[in-house]
Amino acid sequence: MQYDLIIIGSGPGGYVAAIRASQLGLKAVVVEKAELGGVCLNWGCIPTKSLLKSAQVYKYLQNSEDYGIAVEGEIKPDFEKIIKRSRNVAQNMSKGIQYLFKKNKIEQVKGSGKLTDRNKVEVTGENGEKTELSANHIILATGARSRELPGIEQDGEKIICYRKAMTLPKQPGSMLVIGSGAIGSEFAFFYASLGTKVTLVEVLPKILPLEDEDVSSQLGRSFKKMGIKVMAGATVESVDKNGDLCRVKVKTKKGEETIEAEKVLSAAGVTPNIEGIGIEETGVNIKNGKVEVDQYYRTNIEGVYAIGDIVHGPALAHVSSAEAVICVEKIAGLDPKPLRYDNIPACTYTLPEVASVGLTEKEARDEGKEIKVGKFPFTASGKASASGERDGFVKLVFDAKYGELLGAHMIGANVTEMISEAVVARNLETTGHELIKSVHPHPTMSEAIMEAAADAFDEAIHI
Repeated sequence: MQYDLIIIGSGPGGYVAAIRASQLGLKAVVVEKAELGGVCLNWGCIPTKSLLKSAQVYKYLQNSEDYGIAVEGEIKPDFEKIIKRSRNVAQNMSKGIQYLFKKNKIEQVKGSGKLTDRNKVEVTGENGEKTELSANHIILATGARSRELPGIEQDGEKIICYRKAMTLPKQPGSMLVIGSGAIGSEFAFFYASLGTKVTLVEVLPKILPLEDEDVSSQLGRSFKKMGIKVMAGATVESVDKNGDLCRVKVKTKKGEETIEAEKVLSAAGVTPNIEGIGIEETGVNIKNGKVEVDQYYRTNIEGVYAIGDIVHGPALAHVSSAEAVICVEKIAGLDPKPLRYDNIPACTYTLPEVASVGLTEKEARDEGKEIKVGKFPFTASGKASASGERDGFVKLVFDAKYGELLGAHMIGANVTEMISEAVVARNLETTGHELIKSVHPHPTMSEAIMEAAADAFDEAIHI
């Protein structure tokens, strides 16, 4: 079976690559052993946002009197229905990918794909039957899975990963979360919002360790306010699963502490899926545990490419999709610009939300840059006050000499929708004064970006 392009994996890298290939006149086939859409659509980005929305609605109902609305009777979450809604959202989105495949005349082969040569892929179906596909170009887009911590292996019952955390049959009374990146923080918020007693353990000195220090501190305060026990600079030494509860030994600066929890969620990063896809047999180079590629995602083997979580760069859905488009356009003979990895937005969908792009204040100072920093708190925002969402701020970091926007860091309601303005501004090399002079609508949360820029250049009006 001959094609122009074979793609192994149908996540936000794989399915986007297939659609773009079809648009450019290439005959593409996607090999997928599970659901279309990959982890992001079925077990990550989309269903988790459904869970978090339910938690947000529950929070609004609990505080309805703050908005002048009286709700009679007991307000309580139905955990089973919340999980069911999340799964339905994911399934409907997967059907949407099926529609896009049909619309763009993209073939799908069900099974596990493995490189057997530079232009051949062997697919093993569920029944063990093998099929060989051929193409001049092959893209590996196999994604990643939850990383296993030594000595704290996941059993799917008491020590679980994110997939299990979003499909538990009943809400646990207590949970200890290992790792405070986006996955760990989002699940800590979700379960704590519904009433689970949550402990969040982070080995680094602050939660959300890749974010600006001010943002991490603000989220830590918000978490503590809602009852989450935050333990930064702490290490999980062992988990004793004997008995009804897990007994977790946590090493801190003050000594060792034992915490009991019904469930332990291991959320300390992901591991690329590079095993069993023919990389070793075909001689594809691996560097630091990931497939080595150039700026157009070409491996050392002619005609073989790799994108997404199995290559360098942040393991984010929007990064995978951007890499897919660049890779396919290069294959089709176009001249796409390489991806700017220094301008990738990161979002965490807790409440308050977190969003950022570019250098943190510390990173900019460590690089020896002369900077101007502006900050606008949402306590001074009319829209935030009207919405009852006054926690957080917008913080912007500028180059002092040229006014270039070096980084944007936001925490507050809806900031994941606001960060794109900063991404575009950085892409266009927009200066601070250009942001100040761009009229923002009032009242909005987004005018905080203009206000933060004004603060950096001593022109702030409302603080």
